[in-house]
Amino acid sequence: MVMKLVQKQLLKGTREFEIVDDVVYFRFKTPFREEKLTVDLSILNPEPVVNEPFLEFHSRVKCGPLLSLLINKPDAEEFNAFVDELKKRARQEYNAFAGLRADSLPEGMAANVFEEPPDFDESGPNRNEKNAKPIRIVDIDNSIQMLEQYLDSEEIKPLLNALEALKKEPENKSNFAELAQAFDDLGPRQGAVLTYAPYVSILLSDDPFGN
Repeated sequence: MVMKLVQKQLLKGTREFEIVDDVVYFRFKTPFREEKLTVDLSILNPEPVVNEPFLEFHSRVKCGPLLSLLINKPDAEEFNAFVDELKKRARQEYNAFAGLRADSLPEGMAANVFEEPPDFDESGPNRNEKNAKPIRIVDIDNSIQMLEQYLDSEEIKPLLNALEALKKEPENKSNFAELAQAFDDLGPRQGAVLTYAPYVSILLSDDPFGN
């Protein structure tokens, strides 16, 4: 399914958003310049933030807004329909990437895939182990390969080192902390990293140690 939203501002140019499969294409065009951006839906936080006059969609991890839509442009009905579809598709793609496909869940549970189960025992000695989310070594390895292939390894070397350390010792909490710090230090390169290694978003948006 393809869905498109076009927003025009007098003297300020045109903003075009198009949902195609698992990505959103963004194009901003003025008489003097043109910008294009592709955002993977699996890394998009489906809960937007109002920052008048924009409705902003951020990444699931620390990052500036990836998409900024002019509120109620070109009209409220078209705007709300696009936003609802964008939120729905962002949830679906994240679930699919994380291995939580709605069609694999029992009937009636599909709408609750983001809800954490209740924690009935806070005091047990293995609480963190019981609630921990498994770290997938194969996905870390794939992330490293993609980043080395498509980005400048020297510019993201601390992040690559942190991923290598986490791959070797996935139970070591200090390795996870180093990964989070390395990603924070990337600044504007965060978006590029998440484009080629979306699993980093999953690692940083969910605490794999269950804390």
